[in-house]
Amino acid sequence: MNRLLIAALMLALPCAALAEDKPFALKPAGKNPYEYARSGAKAAHEAAARAAGGGKVIGGAVAAEGAWPWQVALMINGAPVSPDGQFCGGSMILDQWVLTAAHCVHMADDAGNWADLEPAKISVLVGTNTIAPGKGDLVGVAGIYRHPDYVGTAFDHDIALIKLTRAPQVPYATIQVPDAQFGDLLDQPGVVTVVTGWGLTEGGAHPEAMHQTEIQMMDRNQCNQAMLEARAEAAVDGFGYAVGVLSLKEEDAYALWDELVARAPAPMSQNMLCSGTFEGGKTACSGDSGGPLVVPLEDGSYIQAGVVSWGLSAADGKGCEETALFSAYTRVSNFLPWLEATIDAHP
Repeated sequence: MNRLLIAALMLALPCAALAEDKPFALKPAGKNPYEYARSGAKAAHEAAARAAGGGKVIGGAVAAEGAWPWQVALMINGAPVSPDGQFCGGSMILDQWVLTAAHCVHMADDAGNWADLEPAKISVLVGTNTIAPGKGDLVGVAGIYRHPDYVGTAFDHDIALIKLTRAPQVPYATIQVPDAQFGDLLDQPGVVTVVTGWGLTEGGAHPEAMHQTEIQMMDRNQCNQAMLEARAEAAVDGFGYAVGVLSLKEEDAYALWDELVARAPAPMSQNMLCSGTFEGGKTACSGDSGGPLVVPLEDGSYIQAGVVSWGLSAADGKGCEETALFSAYTRVSNFLPWLEATIDAHP
């Protein structure tokens, strides 16, 4: 962090307000994805967005009918089949198994108690790019399996499996996931990726039609550096205020600041991929969580490198930052042994 900036803050009057810490998540601030849809807040948000005028997906376009046939929508069970009842995405990796994000199925209630969703509370819409009555096949859920190392207060190990009660009875496809070695080849800056889903579009609307956005792998270290610098800038005001109140010497303040920054954890762990664009404006958004980040292969097929996990929130704390350069995705290849063991344990 620029020490001249710190010095300027220490000379300022001791009345600086502590910078607000903006949440880093692809779920609505203050609400878990399931509750956001179930409570009707999502419908209200969409109505307001329509009134204000909404547009295309953030940096993307409507997917062609039949494209991305492994993509599924997680739905509030018993709710009408509409965007209002969709709260996350997922992908078919076997005939009865859906891959999604752990934060889509493990969340806190209003009292702050964390738990997995009950299978009976959700269903999975398969085989359609449009979330509307009569589209696709709405399939029940037999079991929900969250990675055991995932905790709701962080996004590491953000991966989960959903077992369906039966195989879908409409046309669909499964998507292959990579092993560790192939995962290393995919996790290289410049590798083309595609993220799909029914998440918020520009202007804040929730679309019926699936959207797609082409982005690319970015260097995880550079993404971490950018976020750490942004967080440090947000923390400087509060640090300068504390230095002034405590009357710390300049050399002590510098030493404390260096220690503070050095101890800050990297936002993206080795279990995460960073994907986006250098110009920004192409990203996953609220509602896309749990959906696939896929990489096109030379033979025309695709492989799923990531699961939509989290991104930068908008400055007002509502929804995602539409100009963000990147978002974070769970690195699927790190979890292949867990995926295989979980599926084998629940035949």
